This record gives sequence, structure tokens and C-alpha cells, in this order.
Amino acid sequence: MSAVKRIGTPEADADTAVRIGYFAIVWKELRKNRVAIFGIWCIVGLCLIAIYAPLLSFNQPIFVSVDGKWSFPLFPALFNRLLFENAVDILFNLLLVLSPLYVAIYWLAKRRSGPRFAEVRFRVVGLLSVVHVIALCAALPEHVGSAENPLHRSSAVVSYADEVAALRASGKSVTVVYPPHRYGYRDTNPSESVVGPSAKHFLGTDTEGRDVFARMLFGTRISLTIGVVAVGIYVAIGVVLGALAGYYGGAIDGLISRFIEVMICFPSFFLILTLAALIEQRSIFHVMVIIGVTSWTGVARLVRAEFLKHRELEYVQAARALGIPTRRIIFAHILPNALAPVLVSATFGIASAILIESSLSFLGIGDLTVASWGETLNTGRLEGKLWLILAPGFAIFFVVTVFNLVGEGLRDALDPKLRS
Repeated sequence: MSAVKRIGTPEADADTAVRIGYFAIVWKELRKNRVAIFGIWCIVGLCLIAIYAPLLSFNQPIFVSVDGKWSFPLFPALFNRLLFENAVDILFNLLLVLSPLYVAIYWLAKRRSGPRFAEVRFRVVGLLSVVHVIALCAALPEHVGSAENPLHRSSAVVSYADEVAALRASGKSVTVVYPPHRYGYRDTNPSESVVGPSAKHFLGTDTEGRDVFARMLFGTRISLTIGVVAVGIYVAIGVVLGALAGYYGGAIDGLISRFIEVMICFPSFFLILTLAALIEQRSIFHVMVIIGVTSWTGVARLVRAEFLKHRELEYVQAARALGIPTRRIIFAHILPNALAPVLVSATFGIASAILIESSLSFLGIGDLTVASWGETLNTGRLEGKLWLILAPGFAIFFVVTVFNLVGEGLRDALDPKLRS
């Protein structure tokens, strides 16, 4: 018969701590920081805006009914490369379409796993991410869903207003439901160039007559993607180099450390400007890679310091004595215990990457095909229009602030000295 542990005894408390897990303890501490929780909810809201932007502002109808025959033109249009040229838009449009399926799979996995769901949660999320990447690769080569709709149009860049009027004049019953704001971020109208805010254009228009409100909504996609992908690139580089330097030491540590010091000697922003200027046809992915390959030094130094501390601890010595391969010791044993400062650095790094991309677009060397907040800000500077300055300026300030708030809260939650 197994021994019964009384509640409140040291054995029961230790067993409970093991079952709760490290990240659950960190989340418990983070929840005590109301400012950080506010930042997390703001980030969730920004992600929802990025995913569902076409349902908020777009030039295609969500629903069309002609004499009882239904269609949904907006959804095929989401994968039309004439409307959405950039792969970032296709990525988020896929999330918009497939998000109900992902939520259902996640809910079913949680229900079937029961108490064990905490152990398989990351596997489920990873599997869904792989599925989404495969779906993205399938959707990128050509537009999807070019079937005819009741208005006898494909999902190309068209205006339905004239055809709806003609159908109604012919006596047909037509019902059309548009998004709340009927403008896409690429729609141009030279006759409405640099128009101030109004009921028609909530935040006015730019020099090409493009609706600023729509560009701000879709610009959220660019900012979030830049932050996450660029940080993912330089965290991967920094973790690998820092782990090798800290674990092996000696000549390898000296070589990697000197390389880090050489990279630090270059002003990072000017290095980014130089690399961006060398690329003739810049895309948003070039900007991500440039930011990623020039910003990894801080993460590498953090990981190196953690590995220098952990490699002499008892659990690492025991793993070596058991003959566990070096690769597994580095990435399966030491690295999970050395990631706490990296998570904090990555959170702050997302805010920094968003600032860098906005700065590049402001200087005119970003990707001109995307709805960047920095480009709109530069337009406001050139035209001297307050609404073109305040809207993107406040958006950049808000996003950077909420990520910094979460970073501050995460840093406090990961510090065991501050736990109550």
C-alpha cells in the first residue's frame, strides 16, 4: 500500500510543485502583475486584429445573395494574389479561414487528454503550426478559389457597386453585406489624395488616395510578423553559438567570443541600413533576415553565461557520467534551464524589431509593397499632415510599449528572488 501524504507536509508540497511545473509557477507569478497582464491582453487583441483585418476593412462583400442564390466572395478573394500579393497576408488569411478548425482540434485534444493536456499542449500547438506552414506553401504558388460567384465576377480587384445597381434595376433581389469599412489597404483613388479624417475615411487618405485606417489595420500584420520572425532568427543563431561557446569553452569559446565582440563593434542600425541598401528588390522577408542576422549577439552572450554556470552543476556531471551524448546534454538538459533570460530578451527584441522595420520604412528602404506604419509616418512628414503622423506614430508607440510591459513582467516572474 502506498503511503498517504498529508496536505501541508513538505513531501506533499514538493510533489505538488513537481506536478505544477516550472512554467505554471512563472505564469502564476506573472498573473500578479496587472500591468503585464494588460500588455498580454493588448497583444492578443493585436493578433486578432491582424488575423481578422479583412472582416473589418476590405473592398469585397462578405455575403452576396441574388434571387436567393448565396455566395461569399470575400473568402476566395483572400487567396487572390492580385489582391494579396505578399506572403504575410496569405499567412494571416489562412489563419482567418482555418482558425475555427484549429480551435476545434485544440479543444478536442484538451478534452481527450484531460489532466495530461499540460504535457501535450506544446505538441498540439507545434503540430498545428506545421499543418499551417504546409497549407501556406500550398496556397502561395497561385490564387485559390477563382470560382464564379452570383455576380459573375472572379475574386479579382473589382467594384461590386455598379453591378449590384444594374441587377437591382433589372428587378432582381440582391442583398450584399460588406465589411464595416469598405476599403482595402491597396485601393488607390487619386481624386481623394490627402483627404482628412471623415466618416468615409476614418483616418483620412495618403498621397495615393489609399485609406489610412485600412493600412493601419493590415500594417498590424507586418509589425507582428517582423517582430516574431526576426526575433526567431536571431534567437536561434544566438542560442546555438552561445551554447557551443559556454559548454565547450577553450578555443571554441575564444573564437566565438571574439566574433561576438567584432559584431558588437559595428553600430547595428547602420549595419542594417547598409545591408538593406545593397538589396535591389527588397521584400519584407529580406528585412526580417537582415534584422535577424545582425541582432543575435545579446542572446549569444546571455546563453554563453548561463552555460558557463550550468556546465559545472551536479546534474550535468551526472549526465556525463551516464554517457549521455553531448548534443543531448546541451539541448535537452542545459538549454531548457538556460532559457529564462532568453525569453525576456526575445520579448524586448520583438519591440526593437518593430521599431527597426518602421525606421527602415520611414527612411524609404523597407518593402514598399506592404502596409508599413513607417511608410505612412514618412508620408505624413513629407506632406505635413497631422493625421498621417499621429495614427502610425501612436500605433508604433502602443505596440512597442505593450511588448516592453510584458517583458518587464516576465523578467520579474522569472526571478526567483521576487517570488512571494
